[in-house]
Amino acid sequence: MRAVVITEPGEPEVLQVRDVPDPRPEPGEVVVRVAATAVNRADLLQRQGNYPPPSGAPPYPGLECSGTVVELGESVAGWNVGDEVCALLSGGGYAELVAVPVGQLMPVPEGVALVDSAALPEATCTVWSMAFGAGRLQPGETILVHGGTSGIGTMAIQLAHARGARVFATAGTPRKVGVCRELGAEVAINYRDEQFDERVMAETGGAGVDVILDNMGAVYLPRNIRSLAVGGRLVVLGLQGGRKGELDLGALLAKRATVHAAGLRARPSAEKGSIVAETQHAVWPMIEAGAVRPVIDRILTLDDAPEAHRLVESSEHIGKVLLRVA
Repeated sequence: MRAVVITEPGEPEVLQVRDVPDPRPEPGEVVVRVAATAVNRADLLQRQGNYPPPSGAPPYPGLECSGTVVELGESVAGWNVGDEVCALLSGGGYAELVAVPVGQLMPVPEGVALVDSAALPEATCTVWSMAFGAGRLQPGETILVHGGTSGIGTMAIQLAHARGARVFATAGTPRKVGVCRELGAEVAINYRDEQFDERVMAETGGAGVDVILDNMGAVYLPRNIRSLAVGGRLVVLGLQGGRKGELDLGALLAKRATVHAAGLRARPSAEKGSIVAETQHAVWPMIEAGAVRPVIDRILTLDDAPEAHRLVESSEHIGKVLLRVA
């Protein structure tokens, strides 16, 4: 099969399409012929040599895909050759074939095209497990979503709004601020023009927000703590602004707040399977009803992987960048 290989750590040019051995399914796995995959920031980190795949995962990038089941491993029940699926992966999505544990498969939601459904697994599972799981976001509460026009951000805004939360979001251009509002953010903040914590406190009458979904890490830590309400939950899922920050424990104690660091890729397959099942149960009906949709910036090809990485690194995209494989 053809797959995108990281020839050495480095810039996007180190991504090359090469012929590699086809995967074989282990017991409890199926092989999926990939229709499309999506580019996530974790793929960029892996390309740079900063985020190696978990033990046993394919060496090729790609944390999600859509496609068609073409082979069943032993002890597989409930899935058949020919089923159209999308899947959460530990790696290997940038390839024509990938072996997937059955617990990480989901049917393509009704009304979503097969290729487009490649934009769903990582974003929906991340948001559901982190905003609604770790963050315990409830209807009527408030959430601040940083990076509101990223793949995670566009999904978080929609899901929180659809479930009755008041949504705040940050973005870096007037166009992106407008997109956040269109997706359901009541308050959208251009972080280049104003301090998000000052705006949050002004808009909430000094109360702060109940949940913050943060992709920046250290650089936002003090302002995130200031923006939290009493009993608030800060969920850190990215470190684009650095790994080491200063945490005012006194402020955290005064607010009885929580800082939760969350990740998805390295979790055991059984734990991922539970998240996938919960996500499908909770989110798929909203997608099929039209309340939530995948936001896709553009669809390139597997051979365009370097261009796709450059685009995502530039942060000029809105939503997901997909790579069509078949």
